[in-house]
Amino acid sequence: MNAAKKPGQVLDSANNSGFSFGRRRFGQLAIASALGGTTLWSGAGRGAAKIHENTPGLKITVQVGSDPSDEDLQFVNQLGAQYVSIWVGGQQATSENFVRLRQKVEGAGLKVWNIGNSSVHNMPEVTLNLPERDKKIEEYKAYLRNLGKTGIYYTTYAHMANGIWSTENELTRGGAVSRAFDLGKPAKGQWQGKVYTGRLSHGRVYSKEEIWENYTYFIKAVTPVAEEEGIRIGIHPDDPPVPELGGVPRCIFSSFGGYQRALEIANSPNVGLCLCCGTWLEGGNLMGKGVVETIRYFGPKHKIFKIHFRNVNAPLPHFVETFVDGGYMDMYKIMKALREVNYDGALIPDHLPQMAGDRRAGTAYAIAYMKALLERANAEVAA
Repeated sequence: MNAAKKPGQVLDSANNSGFSFGRRRFGQLAIASALGGTTLWSGAGRGAAKIHENTPGLKITVQVGSDPSDEDLQFVNQLGAQYVSIWVGGQQATSENFVRLRQKVEGAGLKVWNIGNSSVHNMPEVTLNLPERDKKIEEYKAYLRNLGKTGIYYTTYAHMANGIWSTENELTRGGAVSRAFDLGKPAKGQWQGKVYTGRLSHGRVYSKEEIWENYTYFIKAVTPVAEEEGIRIGIHPDDPPVPELGGVPRCIFSSFGGYQRALEIANSPNVGLCLCCGTWLEGGNLMGKGVVETIRYFGPKHKIFKIHFRNVNAPLPHFVETFVDGGYMDMYKIMKALREVNYDGALIPDHLPQMAGDRRAGTAYAIAYMKALLERANAEVAA
């Protein structure tokens, strides 16, 4: 495992390890300073990549709607969080709208961690090499450039062709309604209003080789733009991480080894993990390594960009999403591991059970619990 980056170090293009810079690097770092907190990295066969440096410390972040109200932002302030995460649709993914949203959020004394674009997330055209693949890739590139223009330096991507699959909702603690998945029951995938069912969601069985080739084509096309703009792309695990759904293999982002290979293919400091703890816990032993091991491996390599902090009651073949303190994982172990590797990205509660019909209650409960865990981890790591 590589050591954590020390002050005055940049990332080496060959192995992403820290190394002390000399005279030739001084000019690059001077340019980086002028760019407003970016570090330059020379990728093999590419120009210098930009990485926008995060401020120190974990950023507890709240997901809000596509156009948060003043009351929504007041709620985030009352929780004591400092960052928000926003998702918009394709027609809203313009630089003008991103600037408007950023100004609105900052006007409330908060910061935007990312603005996701649901129309270039879980793209079957890309994952399965369907007609209009290149058109969707160009749309993704334009989206990255719009983020760069707005001064937003992170986005999440998922390489799932047929969405997030679930079975009927089940009840968790206190009768709270929650998402579930049971391999023994009929399931369906959903994304952006589309529903995928049956043995073959796209008419045939796809090979693992095809999925890997299509990922490689995509990531090689978009990474140069991410590097030009200084944007990190965090790739979300397949949810659920089963070997195949609807004839489509989930063979890349469903295991530790798959992530290793995928990041080697990308070969860029701008491509890393959106580590969804809940999805990793869904997979259990299928993931190859546990969540804490994964953090301790990828964290010091600066490859974890965003954390979805959530829990489930059991791993596959049947899981129910739970309250953060109600699943089979002791979430403090995750929080402490993040502190130990000096993680400085976003920490977001996700897929929350519905609490007594109040859409904000689950968020308030999760954020309060996360803040308590972080306070404890800060104290223990400092000691």
